[in-house]
Amino acid sequence: MRVVIQRVLESSVKVEGEIAAKMGPGLLLLLGVEEGDAADDVAWLSGKIAKMRIFADGDGKMNQSVVDAGGEIIIVSQFTLHASTKKGNRPSFLRAAAPAVSEPLYQSFCLAMEGELGRPVGRGVFGADMKVSLVNDGPVTILIDSRARE
Repeated sequence: MRVVIQRVLESSVKVEGEIAAKMGPGLLLLLGVEEGDAADDVAWLSGKIAKMRIFADGDGKMNQSVVDAGGEIIIVSQFTLHASTKKGNRPSFLRAAAPAVSEPLYQSFCLAMEGELGRPVGRGVFGADMKVSLVNDGPVTILIDSRARE
């Protein structure tokens, strides 16, 4: 699994002109599921993100997690995070898991993040054409791949 973490002041996701999720300060997570990903990737990644200290403490240092800061989370499924651009000019998405595999893992990841956060998270609509808006704070943008955890 790959996730792009963006610390935001605000974010929203629209599907067919309707707001699917909207939030204030917190994290916008773009999640890509790869062939071979499993429940252990969900558990490791959700725990890592929940504990990542990327919010300012009282001294202005990045020393608080999203949980500590009371931030919100929106999670958007994004298979294009597994694009291969080695050949030619058209990306290949062969490494991205098929929807039958990736959708249950996406839903599982959302539930795991809710467990870590202690409250509901916003969600995009799996497989839909979404319009994602955000105001990146910092900017702070971090990429994590569960296959590169060692």
